[in-house]
Amino acid sequence: MRLPFFNKKKMKTTLQIQNLKCGGCAHTVTTKLAAIEHIENVLVDVDTDTVSFEYTNEADLEAVKSKLLSLGYPAFGEANPLTAKAKSFVSCAVGRIGK
Repeated sequence: MRLPFFNKKKMKTTLQIQNLKCGGCAHTVTTKLAAIEHIENVLVDVDTDTVSFEYTNEADLEAVKSKLLSLGYPAFGEANPLTAKAKSFVSCAVGRIGK
């Protein structure tokens, strides 16, 4: 017997991310990750450069990493090219406006 999706247990993780500078960055990361299906309880800590969240499966985790990279906030250990840094400045500005 297969259980309905809503009964699946959530996993929690914390990722250390690059280029996180301020509350504007944190706002962008929080809102963009919270919009991903199956991602909940997103919490960004600017002081430790981390983002914590709950997810359902590995595909969800990979979706978060991909979204972070597209926003300019790659996880530590991933490449951080100049383009990612530039994207993070734009995401930061958008986050400040959206507050």
